Amino acid sequence: MFNIARESVDWNGQKIVLETGKIARQANASVMVKMGGSIVLCTITFNKSLKEDVTFFPLSVHYLEKYYAVGRFPGGFIKREGKLSDRETLISRLIDRSIRPLFSEDFFHEVSVVCTVLSYDDATPTDILAIIGTAAALKISEIPVNVLLAATRVSLIDGQFKFNTPLSILKEAELDLVVTGTDSSILMIESSAKEINNDKLVSAISLAHQNIQPVIKLIDDFSSQCQKEQYSYSKSNILEVYESLNKEFYKEIEAAYSIVARIQRKEVLDNLYQKAYNHHSAKDNFQLNIFNAAYQKLQKKIIKRQIFNNRTRIDGRTIDEVREIRCEIGMLSRTHGSALFTRGETQSLSIVTLGSLQDSQIKDDITGITNEKFMVHYNFPPYSVGEVGMLKPPGRREIGHGKLASKAILPILPNNDQFPYTIRVVSEITESNGSSSMATVCAAILSMMDAGVPIKTAVSGIAMGLILEKDKYMIISDITGDEDALGDMDFKVTSTKNGITALQMDMKVTGITIEIIKEAILQAKQGCNHILNKMCKLISKPKETLNSSAPRMISIKVKKNNIKDIIGPGGKNIKEICEKTNTKIDIANDNNVSIFAPDKKSLDESVNMIQAIIAVPETDHIYKAQVIGVVQFGIFVKFLKNTEGLVHVSEITDRNIIDINKLIHKDMYVNVKYISTDHRGKIKLSMKNIDQPEELKSQDIWKKLMESKPKKRNFFNKNC
Repeated sequence: MFNIARESVDWNGQKIVLETGKIARQANASVMVKMGGSIVLCTITFNKSLKEDVTFFPLSVHYLEKYYAVGRFPGGFIKREGKLSDRETLISRLIDRSIRPLFSEDFFHEVSVVCTVLSYDDATPTDILAIIGTAAALKISEIPVNVLLAATRVSLIDGQFKFNTPLSILKEAELDLVVTGTDSSILMIESSAKEINNDKLVSAISLAHQNIQPVIKLIDDFSSQCQKEQYSYSKSNILEVYESLNKEFYKEIEAAYSIVARIQRKEVLDNLYQKAYNHHSAKDNFQLNIFNAAYQKLQKKIIKRQIFNNRTRIDGRTIDEVREIRCEIGMLSRTHGSALFTRGETQSLSIVTLGSLQDSQIKDDITGITNEKFMVHYNFPPYSVGEVGMLKPPGRREIGHGKLASKAILPILPNNDQFPYTIRVVSEITESNGSSSMATVCAAILSMMDAGVPIKTAVSGIAMGLILEKDKYMIISDITGDEDALGDMDFKVTSTKNGITALQMDMKVTGITIEIIKEAILQAKQGCNHILNKMCKLISKPKETLNSSAPRMISIKVKKNNIKDIIGPGGKNIKEICEKTNTKIDIANDNNVSIFAPDKKSLDESVNMIQAIIAVPETDHIYKAQVIGVVQFGIFVKFLKNTEGLVHVSEITDRNIIDINKLIHKDMYVNVKYISTDHRGKIKLSMKNIDQPEELKSQDIWKKLMESKPKKRNFFNKNC
C-alpha cells in the first residue's frame, strides 16, 4: 500500500530523518522531517494549468503550528487554531525567502507550500526542519527546481558557536543566526545579535554554510530514491520579447532613469510602460506575464549598465553614498515620545507609548505563553508611495518589518529594574522609496530618546544592494525602491557604534559568496556610523526625565509576608488603592510591587497607601491614629492602615482623667507615638507631650484638663 522512501544522517549530535510515501500522497510531493521529538510535514502542490494574465510568480507558503503537537488546547474562547500567529507568519516568510530565488523567471504556475508541525520538541528548531523539508519536497516534486538547499541555526553562547540551540537557551545568546544556502553559496540570512563585531558574524555565517553540507547531501541521496519526472511547462521566449523592447525602448527608458526625482521618474516610466504595452499587446500570442518579465529584464540591464559604467546611481549618488538625512523629535505634544526620520524620499513618523506591565502583549503559541514588554508596529499606508489602495490589517510584510526593527533595538533596551514599563513603538511610514524598515529603526530610537527611555546606546540601520553581472559585482549603500526591485540582493544591517544588532539578507539570484557578504557588512557598518552621527547631532542620549504627558511608574521591593496585606481579604486593599489613586498595581513573583500612575501626584498617593500597609512602627515616631475602642484603662487605636495598639490611660496625658469616655470617643483621630511591642506582639503607644488634632484640642473638657496641674509622681508606682 505504501511505497516508503527514507534517508537519515547524524547532524550536530542528533539524527535527522527524511521520509515520504506514507502521508499526504495526493500532494505533488510530501516529506516528513524528524529530529529529536519534533516532526514537521512539508507538502507541495502546484497548478499545472496556467492562469491568464498572471504577472508575478504566485508562490504561497504557510507554516502551521498545531497545539496538539505539545498536548495543549489553544488559548482563548474558541478552542481551535485560527489566523496565523506572528511566529507562524515570520517562519512562513523565512521559508518563502529561502526558496523563491530557486524558481525560473519564466515559471508562473501557482505553487503552494504547507508545513505543519505535528510534534514539537522545544530542544529541536522546527523552523529549520520546515526549510529542510520544503527543500526536500521541492527536489522530489515535478516542479522544475534543480538547486539543492538546506538551513541551520548558529548561536554564540559563552564565546562558543553552537548549532540548532533550543529556544530556551537562545535568550542568553550573543548571536542568533539562521542561514539558508546551497553547496556553494548563501541564499538567505536572518539574525539578531548583542552588538557583535563583523569578524564574529562572518565566522558564524561561514560555519553555518559548512554545517548545512551534510544535509544537502542527505536531500540529494533521499531524492535519488523517489524523485518524480519534472513537469515540462510551456516555456515562453522571454528573450525574444526582451530583444524587441531593447531595440525599441532602450534609449527612452535609459533617459527616464536619469530623472532624479522619484515622482517625476515614476510618471515618465509609467507612461513608457503603457506605450510599450500598447505596442506589444497588439501582436499575436501576447502574454502579459512574459511581457512584464522581459520589460523588467530590460530595466535591470539599464540600471546595472549605468552603475557599472558610470559608478553612479539612479538618483545621481555614488555607490556608497547615503541620501540626505533630516531628524526631528517632540513633534506630537500629547504623546509620550515622537520623532520624524527622513532619508531622501523615505520617511518614518515614530510614536512611543509607555504602559504598565498589564499592557504587555500576551503571546500564546506552541512554544508557550510569554509576555512581550517591547513592541514595534510598522504601518505602510498606500499614500506613502502615492498610490490609491485599501487600508487592510497588518500583512506579512508589516509583521516582518516590525519584527526586524524589534530585533535591532532589543539588545540596547534597559532591563525591568531600570525601567519597569511596557514600551510600544508605532512606525507610520509616511513616505517610502526604499528601506522603510531601516528608517523605522532610526525613528524608533529617536522617539525613545525623546520619551526618556534609558536605552544603552543609539542604533541605526541601512539597506544594501548588489548588482551582479557575470563575474563582476558592485555593492551599493542605502538602496532606493527601484534598486531594491531591480537589484540582486536586499541586505539590511542595524548597528550601534559598538557592533551589529541585526542582519537580514534576501537574494534574487541563487546565492552569493562569503567574500561578498563580508564586504557588504563592512560597507554597511560605515553607512550605519554615518547615519548614527546624523542622529546624534540632534539628540545623543535619552532625556533625563519622562515627557510631561507620560505616565509614572515605580517598583517597590517588599517582604513576602507583606504581599497578603497589600492585596487584602478578597483583594479589598489593592482594589481600594487602585480606585482612589487611579493607578494600576502589578505584584510579581519576586515580591516586586510595580505601581503605574497617570501622573506624579497619583503615584505618590498610591505609594503612601502601600507604605502605610506594610510599614513597621518606629520608636518615638509620631503617627495619626483612629480610635477604634474606648475602655476605662485606655483607648485602642488603628494606625499605619492596619496596625492596632493601646494607649494606656496613663499615656494619654500627665493630668488626672476622671472619665475617659467624656474626653475621647470612637472614630476620633489622635496623634500617637510608638513606644514598644511586648513579647505577645501587643503594641504600646503614647499621646503625652504630642500636639493633638483640633477635634480633641477644641473640646472644653480637654482645655480644662490641660489647665489643671499635672499629677504628682508616685515614686512607689512601678509604672512611673
